[in-house]
Amino acid sequence: MAKQQKIGEGNYVRKETFLMVTLLALAVGFFGGVMFAVFKSDSKAPVQSAAPVQSAPVQTQTAAPAGSDRIAALERETQANPGNANAWTELGNAYFDSNQFEKSISAYRKSLELDPNNPNIWTDMGVMYRRSGKPQEAIKAFDEAIAVDPKHEVSRMNKGIVLLHDLNDFDGAIRAWEGLLEVNPIAMAPNGVSIDEMVIQLKKQKAGQGPQSQ
Repeated sequence: MAKQQKIGEGNYVRKETFLMVTLLALAVGFFGGVMFAVFKSDSKAPVQSAAPVQSAPVQTQTAAPAGSDRIAALERETQANPGNANAWTELGNAYFDSNQFEKSISAYRKSLELDPNNPNIWTDMGVMYRRSGKPQEAIKAFDEAIAVDPKHEVSRMNKGIVLLHDLNDFDGAIRAWEGLLEVNPIAMAPNGVSIDEMVIQLKKQKAGQGPQSQ
């Protein structure tokens, strides 16, 4: 099992990887060169409650691909024991690692039917929806995670990213990250920029660009 680190009450993350391959960036103003990714709940934390480690180049982290043997074994397990929520979750993770977005979403759905109060799985499914080109569904999944656990930092961070980068919703992103700051006032993005500063600068950028930011 991969080592885990705690990033806030109830949120655990593996040290090994973040699960979004494509990094996104705003190309203007304060956000020029700042990289964003949507993060899976058991991957490298997108939010830190302390000063970031100096050597944390997230772009160099790599995930070992899910093997076909592992997927086959999990498929057999879920067929034999369809009430095994953990097996459905692991199958969703395996599909995720092999870039089978729709299958991953379906497996996570099965898991959530058995255990709907798991914010990590809602968050993971939201990442899959985002990667499959369905940002509105991603937002719904992140909202479910937040409803289950209002202190779930990863889902709040992810929601702001999708609102900003995929839906061009500056106001929604600001609200999402302000909600994150209510949970963790010293939250920081992986690049070392505080979420508080990001919100301040995003408000300034929005005001300066006017209708172009909408």
